[in-house]
Amino acid sequence: MSEAMQARDAVLAAPPFALDATEKNRLLGAALAELTLHHAANCPQYAGILAAQGRAAPIGIADVPFLPVRLFKELDLKSIPADAVFKTLTSSGTTGQVPSRIYLDQATAQAQSRALAAITTNFIGKDRRPMLIIDHPGVVRDRTSFSARGAGILGMMTYGRAHIYALNDEDMGLNLPAITEFAEKHAGKPIFAFGFTFMVWKYFLSALERAGITLDFPGSVLIHSGGWKKLEDEAVSNEQFKSVALERAGFDHVHNFYGMVEQVGSVFMECDHGRLHAPGFADVIIRDPLDWQPLGLGQEGIIQVVSAIPLSYPGHSLLTEDRGVLTGEDDCPCGRMGRTFRVLGRIPAAEMRGCSDTHTAQAA
Repeated sequence: MSEAMQARDAVLAAPPFALDATEKNRLLGAALAELTLHHAANCPQYAGILAAQGRAAPIGIADVPFLPVRLFKELDLKSIPADAVFKTLTSSGTTGQVPSRIYLDQATAQAQSRALAAITTNFIGKDRRPMLIIDHPGVVRDRTSFSARGAGILGMMTYGRAHIYALNDEDMGLNLPAITEFAEKHAGKPIFAFGFTFMVWKYFLSALERAGITLDFPGSVLIHSGGWKKLEDEAVSNEQFKSVALERAGFDHVHNFYGMVEQVGSVFMECDHGRLHAPGFADVIIRDPLDWQPLGLGQEGIIQVVSAIPLSYPGHSLLTEDRGVLTGEDDCPCGRMGRTFRVLGRIPAAEMRGCSDTHTAQAA
């Protein structure tokens, strides 16, 4: 990494939710400008895109040129030589679809790990709790090329201990022997659980309800992600999801997060007040789909995400295929600084690609 990237170093080193708008705009804006120049100098395809757009060096967060996230399905975009690739991540594409390919060097992988740790421990604390992984072990067997699900699970496993998988490989049914042993060993104690939204609901919470099983884990934390489309189709709200999670397993704190394999590490976690939070080293911009201008609070548009993490590939500014709305900035009752937002769903006709949706499509 170039020694010139001082702003990137500074914004990554700051506590994740401590920067107010003024300081964040200064540090993150400078970091994104540094990364734009870095990728233009090291990724020929990216340099060609910028030249075709006639873009100058950005002077603020909203000025950073963005790439459509779908472009990573069509091009091999990296800013490192082939022999510097440490790990390749792939998105969750449904059967027959081309996945995104994200190339990490060791520096980017380490930055992602540190960023995820800072965000996660801010929400669950630094003590490692017994961990229930609401998935099956097969998704993490290949440790050289991860799916989004596998990468998410392995990333979160760091923050727990005494891990067990709640589901069986064969049929995604409850792994009752493992769950029973885990429940007996840790009954009455707070645990940490992680899984992808639709799978947590269909294969764990709903299965516990059908079986009449209640787990005794008061004060526990459940983190989940992967999209709400399938649950919305079944008329399951965020409030209902949280209510059943509390009733069946004692999950007092249920945190959804928004993220994608194209910017792993830059997760936007939902606080107890229902807001998704942008950390200091990343941000969210809502753009008008007609003229691509940034929108203000309460105005629905297309979500753009920016991050100071991606060094090995030009993924520091991405236009997603999701709709959203800003809900505030530096004003959340939880006390965390930064912009907050809500995700409203996929852009009409955008391909289904959530981690939870992908499992359903592949199983069909």
